[in-house]
Amino acid sequence: MADVLPDEAETLLSEVSVMAHLATCSDDRPHVAPVWYHYEDGIVSILTSGRKLANIRTNPRVALSIQKDTAGDAEWKVTMQGTAAVVEDEEEVMKAAERINPRYGADTDAYPENTLVRIEVGSGTFTRY
Repeated sequence: MADVLPDEAETLLSEVSVMAHLATCSDDRPHVAPVWYHYEDGIVSILTSGRKLANIRTNPRVALSIQKDTAGDAEWKVTMQGTAAVVEDEEEVMKAAERINPRYGADTDAYPENTLVRIEVGSGTFTRY
């Protein structure tokens, strides 16, 4: 896979713990919701359930928006578009929970109802303010 994002953006996505906003599609309308994530080598992993997961199962095309602010001032933002794949393997779900949940202050075994979704980033933009 070709590098879609500059190295600086990939470093920030890998190291900074901020929320992502995931956009899925339902009945030709966007649905946007905050999610925790893990980024590595052009793949965004999330653990999710409910409407987001149902939407992805129907239409795997998604978008993500991630922005870092300090005291209300934007520092940087990344937007990405990609294709999501649902991963049902329990071992892979646990590995993802070990990477994602502690990053956001949650126990690894929190939210056992969540399913792993991997998003292959196809395009993206990065802006530093």
